[in-house]
Amino acid sequence: MDKTTFIGILIGLIALIGGFIWEGGHISGLWEATAALIVFGGTIAAVVISFPMSRLRSLPQALRMAFREQPRDLNRLVDDLVAMSLQARREGVLALEASAQKHSHPFLRDGMMMVVDGTEPEVIQQMLDMEMDSVEQKHDGYAKIFEAAGGYAPTMGIIGTVMGLIHVLGNLSDPSMLGPSIAVAFTATLYGVVSANVIYLPIATKIKTRSALQIREMELIQLGILAIQAADNPKIVRRKLSTFMQGEDAYEALREVSEPKRGMNVEIQK
Repeated sequence: MDKTTFIGILIGLIALIGGFIWEGGHISGLWEATAALIVFGGTIAAVVISFPMSRLRSLPQALRMAFREQPRDLNRLVDDLVAMSLQARREGVLALEASAQKHSHPFLRDGMMMVVDGTEPEVIQQMLDMEMDSVEQKHDGYAKIFEAAGGYAPTMGIIGTVMGLIHVLGNLSDPSMLGPSIAVAFTATLYGVVSANVIYLPIATKIKTRSALQIREMELIQLGILAIQAADNPKIVRRKLSTFMQGEDAYEALREVSEPKRGMNVEIQK
């Protein structure tokens, strides 16, 4: 579970509510059921209208992607690919079949099996590119749902405020109630702006960030697979893959090539 998403939303709400109370407001003044119904109900309705049901069914997967962190260890992937490169140079690419089938990463596993099967490099690159494009488009679809919600919510807030003001101006018989009634009307605008900028749009950005990291990982694997098929020296393979690392990870990735470490995701067949 990724705590940063929860923590960020929580900090945002605490900051806004805390600032309101600090200025002398009462927390009860921030709750208005009719405004919540208009804003959140209207936003949900607009999103449902905007997307086909096939896209809306992906909402649980989108939420999991935003709130659940997938462990990624690029150093481990580099070590595994270099280990496969060593084995391929010593025993040939056919010897990689057992190692590839046992690997935990499906993208690496499928790509290496194409190498073992003797698929042409151009075809392998094309197939892997197509798979990465598919993943990227799927994630982009996830993000667009929340981006749409972030666009509709402030507008629904304005609609709720206008509806509230219509009600207020239609009942001016009691001037003493005018101020509180206008304050309640503007609560809808508050709900729309806050939900868009603290929940919907940040979640869309988190999904895009996670997608970029996954695509980068897949690009690293693709580069390693093509380097192994081209029978590159393991040192060259490691140096190529190190271009995907940053900071301390880059230093670790550029260390001298050694025998495969224990505990890798691949099992070298001697």
